[in-house]
Amino acid sequence: MEYLTIEEIKKHLNIEADFTDDDVYIESLEGAACEMISKYIDYPLSQLEDENGDIPKAIKFAMLLWIGTIYSTRESISNVNMNTVPHSMELLVDLYRDYKIDKSE
Repeated sequence: MEYLTIEEIKKHLNIEADFTDDDVYIESLEGAACEMISKYIDYPLSQLEDENGDIPKAIKFAMLLWIGTIYSTRESISNVNMNTVPHSMELLVDLYRDYKIDKSE
């Protein structure tokens, strides 16, 4: 686990601490969240670390939101009409996004 502990994620997902059947899956979601957000902001998360190795709280919370979504749906399709919650993950990570300007035009 890079930036979130299994305990933090389980608390966010409302999973009892003694339920360990999904621990390996949850740990893989944390790794995927790190990769996804790093690619989304086009910036390595390691470069956002403070002197203690922590990343900004907004990024951590965005990771928890993404993990919660993936954990609850677990599939790429759904028979339920879902909608994005405004001002959620994207708003949090956009604070750190590297918007490159193409100066070749």
